[in-house]
Amino acid sequence: MFAPRDPDEYLLDTERRVIRIRRHWACLGWNVFEAIAMIAICVMISYILPPSMWVVQNLLWYAALGVVLWFAYKVIEWWVERLVVTDKRFIMTTGVWTTQVLMMPITKVTDLTYERTFGGRIFGYGTTVIESAGQIQALNKIRYLPEPENFYDTISELVFGDKQKQAERFSMIKAQRAARGKKVRG
Repeated sequence: MFAPRDPDEYLLDTERRVIRIRRHWACLGWNVFEAIAMIAICVMISYILPPSMWVVQNLLWYAALGVVLWFAYKVIEWWVERLVVTDKRFIMTTGVWTTQVLMMPITKVTDLTYERTFGGRIFGYGTTVIESAGQIQALNKIRYLPEPENFYDTISELVFGDKQKQAERFSMIKAQRAARGKKVRG
């Protein structure tokens, strides 16, 4: 009831999921730094104050608790955000309290670029820039993607690859599911 919907629930019966990922944990790096710095400041000021200022010390400890809760919320927000790529569209779901679903059809993609910073090469993430036909879409720049080369190769195959081979591969998957006794949709 309180958990956000799974991104797979937004897929149509005729769609085939190709990629399902969460952004790289490195996107939490700045939040970790801020939380540690704020907690350290609260603790240091609390210990510097004389015991007679116990009210201010208590307020500082409550502020530190607030920082911990804020960081926990950021981690939960990262955890529920998902990017799903199907053979027909990109879907990104975000939000803890209010779920937001971003979508872009694969057919709109005209150019695909990925870039990796030095930190991205060390930790294994990158940024993908998706350009579309004449307009800026909701998913035009996706930062902190894990394994951006694989993502780039897969999307390139979907957008610019042989559509007949993709259709054959999709029908083979449906046939395998039917052979195993699973319900075939579409």
